[in-house]
Amino acid sequence: MLSRSRSRPQIPKPQLPEGVRIYAISDIHGCAHLLKPMLQVIDADLACSRPHYAIEIFMGDYIDRGPDTRATLDILIERSRRRNTVFLKGNHEAFLVNVFEDPSLFGEWLKVGGAQTLTSYGLAPDLSNVDPASVMQDLIRAMPPQHLEFLDNLRSSFTCGDFFFVHAGVRPGVPLNDQAEQDLLWIREDFLRSNKPFGKYVVHGHTPVRQPELLPNRANIDTGAYATGNLTLMSIQGSRMLAV
Repeated sequence: MLSRSRSRPQIPKPQLPEGVRIYAISDIHGCAHLLKPMLQVIDADLACSRPHYAIEIFMGDYIDRGPDTRATLDILIERSRRRNTVFLKGNHEAFLVNVFEDPSLFGEWLKVGGAQTLTSYGLAPDLSNVDPASVMQDLIRAMPPQHLEFLDNLRSSFTCGDFFFVHAGVRPGVPLNDQAEQDLLWIREDFLRSNKPFGKYVVHGHTPVRQPELLPNRANIDTGAYATGNLTLMSIQGSRMLAV
């Protein structure tokens, strides 16, 4: 007698609380020229649909690589004055703070886009013959106080309903409340290879993909804006997720 095959149980779709809409953007990397039109898309959507409560979540890596870190931070800080915003820390922000504290890391920072950040603040040192400590002090003096405050106040993660927002990802098998910040900002393969539930649906960036990935346990919305010219915006309401 043939046994009846058992269908796999359906995993419930992650949900936001009723009336909440979230907009998420990650890995802007100094591309202020791409950020502005995405904020206009959000504004137009809010004007048309008027959700009860909207939250805009920016998921780290605002600086380096792209042409205008300074303008990017200006735009985001101004945005926070009139919208409900959440700013998460990326590995690039964490690394910049480390370079402030330990200028011996200056050369490594340049390799990941630090020179573009210096230029955006009007600094163009001779990188072939430079005193890292002096340059970093010059950068601190060149950055508006609100930019330094912005870097100091970034969060490691944000939770709303069944969703967990983070820059890089999470360590599989570790409860979300017990995650190490190193993993939240830097993890890649162990997280990306896992097809198991993480406790909540994880929305992240950090690892560039050609187009947004909306998978059963996570969504990756880093589409490599500084290299591709494509900055992705994700909107979530109820269980509906859309990335453009």
